[in-house]
Parts: sequence; C-alpha cells; structure tokens
Amino acid sequence: MLNKKQVRFCLDEIGEMFPDADCELNHNNPFELVIAVLLSAQCTDVLVNKVTKDLFKKYKTPEDYLVVPLEELQHDIKSIGLYRNKAKNIQKLCKVLIDEYDGEVPRSKEDLVKLAGVGRKTANVVASVAFGEPAIAVDTHVERVSKRLGICRWKDSVLEVEETLMRKVPKEEWSVTHHRLIFFGRYHCKARNPECPECPLLEVCREGQKRMKKREAM
Repeated sequence: MLNKKQVRFCLDEIGEMFPDADCELNHNNPFELVIAVLLSAQCTDVLVNKVTKDLFKKYKTPEDYLVVPLEELQHDIKSIGLYRNKAKNIQKLCKVLIDEYDGEVPRSKEDLVKLAGVGRKTANVVASVAFGEPAIAVDTHVERVSKRLGICRWKDSVLEVEETLMRKVPKEEWSVTHHRLIFFGRYHCKARNPECPECPLLEVCREGQKRMKKREAM
C-alpha cells in the first residue's frame, strides 16, 4: 500500500497529466445527466453521447419519457447495451421524480440512490457534477487505477475503494480526483495495454513494475 507521501505524488502527477479532466457525458442539466449516467452502465461515454444527441431533443422532461410506450423508448436507445432494462428504469425513475420530487432531480445522495437504475456510483457522479458536492464515484477506471497503484488492496470491494480514497484524498479534491483518475485509466493506464514505460508513476506503481520486469524477462 502506498504511504501518504506516495499517494500525494500520484495525485499531483496525474493532475499534471490531466489538469482539465471533467465529465465527458454531454448534458445540459441534472436531469439529462442522470439519464446519461444511467445509460453509461457497461457502455462507453462516446456511444452514450451519440444516443443522447437525439434522445435529449425528443425527451426534455420526465413527463416526456412517460407519454411514449416503453417499446418506443427501448427503440430510441437500442444501440446501448442492456437497453430494455435501462428503458424500464428510465420510466420508473421519471415517475418517481414527478410523484415525489416535483419533477426535479433530488440533490442528496440518499435520495438519488432510491431512484430506479441509480446506484452509489451514479449518485456520486450526479451529486458532484450537477450539484458541486464533494464525491468520489468509483467506476471501472477508478477501481483499476487505485488497485494497480496500491492506493487500495486488490481484494477491496468497490465500496471499500471509495472509502479508502475518501480517507486518503483531501475532501476538497474528491471530485477533481474522481475525474482525473478516470482520464488516467481511460487514456493512459488502460485495462489491456497500460503505458507503463512512459508512466511518471512507475517508481511507485507495484503493478507497473511487475509488468516491466516481465517485459525485460521476455
């Protein structure tokens, strides 16, 4: 496990690599962000943005999603994985927004996770991006990077990774760190071909050092 000084080194280096990291899901308001993040489960942001380009022109309010048959909504998002379940959750979510929140997206994470299709990760993204609340959303990139570097343990659950990062990262840096870790994992420390030889974190990265030793041995 990295010590406090090493974690700080990693955060600073990643910050220099991706100083402008931010949410890459296109949206104009908290409601569109909730829909976009829901659609992004097991799907790339690029594909979601292609779908929401037309989707957000057709559906602008929770009511809009409820006046069409489920089959029509499923057809509108058919290019996205798990589209059947996602369409059902979108309509359930919209009904709750209308019935319990006057059609507005709630600000608290406790209320957000009660919405259909919204888990802890989605709630953290919405709280952070839409409402400016400090949060660390652990997606596949954040989890992979945190474990490879040794900030967290390999056996840690997603919740444990989040809790560890919340302890080791200053609260005022939670949101920006979330985005920077995503960019680092998406564009540099990739799942299959991480760029270890050019990585400024190699001196503290246990996984990178193992990979480099294997390369040298070949």
